[in-house]
Amino acid sequence: MSGFLGELVGTFILIVLGVGVNCGVNLNKTYGKQNGSWLLIAFGWAMGVTMGVYVAGSIGSQGHLNPAVTIPEAIGGLFPWSHVLPYLAGQFIGAFLGAALIVIHYYPHFQVTKPNEGNTVGNFATVPAIANPIFNFISEVVATFVFIYVLLNLGNFTAGLKPFIVGFLILAIGMSLGTTTGYAINPARDWGPRLAYTILPVPNKDVAHWEYAWIPMVGPLVGGGLGVLLFLVI
Repeated sequence: MSGFLGELVGTFILIVLGVGVNCGVNLNKTYGKQNGSWLLIAFGWAMGVTMGVYVAGSIGSQGHLNPAVTIPEAIGGLFPWSHVLPYLAGQFIGAFLGAALIVIHYYPHFQVTKPNEGNTVGNFATVPAIANPIFNFISEVVATFVFIYVLLNLGNFTAGLKPFIVGFLILAIGMSLGTTTGYAINPARDWGPRLAYTILPVPNKDVAHWEYAWIPMVGPLVGGGLGVLLFLVI
């Protein structure tokens, strides 16, 4: 039975990520087809997660960096509830401060870039390639479900070279499932920078689209919960 389940779930993950890449590249109006720099974006986020996990692990954290890891693990009994609030506070504050630093770093470039030229909230938070709340929500649930389920099967992902494996997992998800919504898969990663873009004096900025922000908050939490549930059941 373990062989059957292992092959079933493993092949499921293989096809989700493999066929997902094909669709992300070939279907109209996906970020993969619209944006020739999507591979660069996905790789940059992947390495950002990798380096963040290394730093967090060296300081003594479990390297979650993501409420969609922390909360579902706590609900599933895999993480102590007493640590949840400090982790969440660190995640959201860290995301805001990181975005604030980028505003400073790129300030002259914001000054010469208008919204129709690329100065949008999409640099900081996620927006869907096609606005459809139901399917945007499903996309975030699916992407986060795959991320959390595979992540849990890595065990202690702060050890050794495992943060690089986490980074390549993020890269795989970005290329296969992220081209519909920009794959937040992390409420803090979306809300912290979105808030920074909203309240900081970013030159020439566009609207922050808070009407969409519930999707990258709720979708990843639901997807993370499903990933933890499958992990516990199997």
